[in-house]
Amino acid sequence: MKAFQNVLVYVEGKGLKKCSVGFGEKIEKIGKVSKYAEIYPLPKNAIVLPGFIDQHIHGAGGSDGMDGTVEDIAKIATTVAAEGTTSFLVTTMTQSKENITKAMGAVKEYRKENPKTGARVVGVHLEGPFIAAAHKGAQPLEYVKEPDIATFDEYNAASGGAIKLVSLAPEVEGAEALVRHLSKKGIVASIGHTGAKFADIDKAVKAGAKNVTHTYNAQTALHHREIGTVGSAMLFDELNCELIADTIHVSVPAMRLLAKNKPNDKLTLITDAMRAKGLPDGESELGGQKVFVKDGEARLADGTLAGSVLKMNKAIQNFVEKVGVPFTQAVDCATINPAKNLSIDNEVGSIKVGKRADFTVINDKYDVLLTVRDGEIIYQA
Repeated sequence: MKAFQNVLVYVEGKGLKKCSVGFGEKIEKIGKVSKYAEIYPLPKNAIVLPGFIDQHIHGAGGSDGMDGTVEDIAKIATTVAAEGTTSFLVTTMTQSKENITKAMGAVKEYRKENPKTGARVVGVHLEGPFIAAAHKGAQPLEYVKEPDIATFDEYNAASGGAIKLVSLAPEVEGAEALVRHLSKKGIVASIGHTGAKFADIDKAVKAGAKNVTHTYNAQTALHHREIGTVGSAMLFDELNCELIADTIHVSVPAMRLLAKNKPNDKLTLITDAMRAKGLPDGESELGGQKVFVKDGEARLADGTLAGSVLKMNKAIQNFVEKVGVPFTQAVDCATINPAKNLSIDNEVGSIKVGKRADFTVINDKYDVLLTVRDGEIIYQA
């Protein structure tokens, strides 16, 4: 047995508690551990948290999920481990059918190989091509398609049934049928890149939609005579809201408003990061488009925001220090909330006996000291 001994731990149901945690591949004991355990020494200011889960990330370390190779997925997996992420969804974007299918194939192959290095690939977030052209954001217009069940099924088959979440515009022809199809399969239908009004969201929720893609971004704003997607995201407690907490995509007051209006378990921090994350400022790429990164902002040549270079530990820090969310609640937004949203909370998302031994160890400055997946160190500062 391995163990963290006499350290501050965020234990499910008990909050932050000074205790020891014994583990192998799974968490075996919380409390006193055997004197024969292999102790991982930690500094006095260390805090042991559940491993972070990023359900919306395109790339990192110079690689992108759309590159369509096992090697690129591995690069993303090892890069995000340094920010405490132990599970993530490989996120695609609106592209040609050929390129999306290639990306799906790479995920299938990677999951079959199941490397023990880096964060775990839980599955796929299919962001596009079923979006609204007028709200495409940094997605290339020429590949936008109407929602189609047959096309989705082809992508899902190519991925080995790995698609866990699909972003789509509910007002577009064919969307309601796809939402119902996804709901029956236990796949999360997410409202995103959309011009939807309240009536469209209401219909989508009744059909089974459960998530809002990067809330506030690339969607209709709240207005007092039409609350749009943003207002509906706050109104419907059924909807889990993603948030890019970098203070660039969304202002601090807007983040406060969302946090105030959502149930604590219905807000999920994401990075929406692109390949430039973890690299110096300069020119990068997203979906065949040039991206320019400067001072933490990634934009297309026309100034459109193009994903982020946000790290998950920094997102949590921003949520606590700038938005004013209590520490453990902010951690929940990067752990148990996405785990519940993706229906993987029986295995990950909190520190509880029987769950996978996925841990992120930070200090009081939010620096990641150690990342552990399935009981093995995947990053050490």
